[in-house]
Amino acid sequence: MNRKIKKQVLAVLAGSDLETIRRELGRYEEHGLVNPLFSALLRPEEMLRWHTVTLFGEVVSRLADKDMEAARIVMRRFLWSLNDESGGIGWGAPEAMAETMYHHDRLCDEYLHMLISYMLPDGPLEHQDGNFLELPELQRGLLWGIGRLAEKRAALLVEKQVVPSLLTYLSSADAAVRGLAARALRLLKAVQAVEEMKQLEGDERKVRFYHEGEIIVTTVGELAGDALVEIKNSQEIHH
Repeated sequence: MNRKIKKQVLAVLAGSDLETIRRELGRYEEHGLVNPLFSALLRPEEMLRWHTVTLFGEVVSRLADKDMEAARIVMRRFLWSLNDESGGIGWGAPEAMAETMYHHDRLCDEYLHMLISYMLPDGPLEHQDGNFLELPELQRGLLWGIGRLAEKRAALLVEKQVVPSLLTYLSSADAAVRGLAARALRLLKAVQAVEEMKQLEGDERKVRFYHEGEIIVTTVGELAGDALVEIKNSQEIHH
């Protein structure tokens, strides 16, 4: 990896303004940004990592328009990083994959089933497609990613039957996992979630998540309450 470019890219991503970051990184060729972005995903700074997720989605989407096979290689690197045999943990991979699929229809068609597989149990024959992520920290990234896709591709996610899988996360011991599952179910207007959401309304545990350039701090209960309102409103519209 060209260390000079890597250093420059990290310095740009550490900035506070997303538009400036986009403009600065727009001067680089997409292929040349891939490795620096992968290393930036592993950084400890919270906003730098989220800027990286955002830019990864946009860069890989542009790359796919020019060189689909190169974009597929990036997607396969995300998948490999989440594989036990990789020796790594795959921090940021579910988020960056989801952000890429948010921006690119064809990559979404090809890789959405893999993102969903990380919610499914592995085991007996009927679940052979399952690649369940055990770590709550990775589950947070996965559920953030499902929520991000739900902002644009809700009908597709419902068709792919993600709602039953999301419901199981509402009883997680991890507050952020519960909250991000509630948020995704709100975006999918999942009627099946109403009873569980009512149980969570009093949950005062804090949740932090990234949305459109900023970190939102809220509670599980507030996210569940928002979900109930949205689901109720969507039911009234359809009646």
